[in-house]
Amino acid sequence: MELKNSTHSIPLGYIIWIFGFMGAHRFYYGRVWTGILYFFTFGFFLIGWIIDFFLIPSMEQESKRRYSPGRYDYSVAWLLLTFLGFFGIHRFYLGKWITGIIWLCTGGLFTLGYLYDFIKINDIVSERNLLT
Repeated sequence: MELKNSTHSIPLGYIIWIFGFMGAHRFYYGRVWTGILYFFTFGFFLIGWIIDFFLIPSMEQESKRRYSPGRYDYSVAWLLLTFLGFFGIHRFYLGKWITGIIWLCTGGLFTLGYLYDFIKINDIVSERNLLT
């Protein structure tokens, strides 16, 4: 199996950027602290959100250096977390069956785990890629 060099997608980054005033694109590219800042300040009062339109390519390059490519696709994991995370589907995808079942039975650990996974999903995927 040939590994691709890029870990995160620029087109998906721009799609997520549309909702970035809540920090989603920053979380996607692994910029957790500014993601949290954007979440509480609505994209740093929308000014940072507008500036990020031009910064997304550099964020993608940084994520390429920071995270390990491999079997598990970051974009797939993010899409599963975002749209089916309540059911733990992203955890099943990453081979974390026990926590996937816990998520399925508790609705994402009563939704508290949902924020945790938004913060940690890139690290989880990178770790899983290093194991395979």
